[in-house]
Amino acid sequence: MATTTNILYEKKRRGVQITLNRPHVLNALSEELLDELDSALEEARKDPEIRAVVLTGAGGNFSSGEDLSADTRAIAWPYGIPENSSLVYEYDKIRDQDRKSFLERQLYRWEYPKPIIGAVGGWCLGAASWLALTCHLTFAADDAVFGQPQIRHASGTDFIWVMLAGFKNALRYSLTGDHIDAEEALRIGLVNHVVPKDKLLDECFAFVERVALVPPETVKINLHISRMGLEMMGLRKAWLLNSELCAMARLTKEEEFNKKMEEARQKGGLTAFFETRDAPFQPEPFGPKAKGKDEG
Repeated sequence: MATTTNILYEKKRRGVQITLNRPHVLNALSEELLDELDSALEEARKDPEIRAVVLTGAGGNFSSGEDLSADTRAIAWPYGIPENSSLVYEYDKIRDQDRKSFLERQLYRWEYPKPIIGAVGGWCLGAASWLALTCHLTFAADDAVFGQPQIRHASGTDFIWVMLAGFKNALRYSLTGDHIDAEEALRIGLVNHVVPKDKLLDECFAFVERVALVPPETVKINLHISRMGLEMMGLRKAWLLNSELCAMARLTKEEEFNKKMEEARQKGGLTAFFETRDAPFQPEPFGPKAKGKDEG
């Protein structure tokens, strides 16, 4: 594996552990990190010694989601788009970015010929939840917290939540951005298994070793059978439409509330932005910010 700065790549126990490695920003998904993840997955795909991939995050968290620090353009109101821009231009730009950064990568992982196992501990939010849930299997540590809080500052959900959790469960959380703890994620079908934090990777690689007992072509075919059935039911079309509608959702800013978030960002950075965004939603129904839990 070529030298990387945003991920770690370690072959072991008949598989490979790929670790998102930006712990200083809770492994936020920058474009550079996603590019390195693409290269790592491609290398693992070609390596006959690797029978499955375990994808996890460094520093105790899977990922806080999309890296919002990259966009520093000044915002103009009443539409909440960058100065000297237009709604049409921003729509096209967001749609094209979403197709490249998320949809194309999502489909690549979905069609991957070896099992990808998401090993989720700590925060797993927004686009990171889509990354973890589009793994073929997802194991959660008992401290895992899932959610799509980006919805609160005008953004879209992903159909993977509906497919796994069902229509009503998905709407319960995709209309509010509320947090979901590991046990609730298990109850509604987002994850396969919840294990103690210190046993998460061992449980994942124990599964890898069991997969390795089955001929690789059998594994590949059975992945294909499961995947193609869902695609015939319309999953691929749903994701294509999802990409279009998410671009529209990002342009649905409300001046009174979103302007306060942007002003908070200018004064106090992303921490202030998130605090302003999430304050009306406290306490959360699940996770570390639930009623009676510590707020840290």
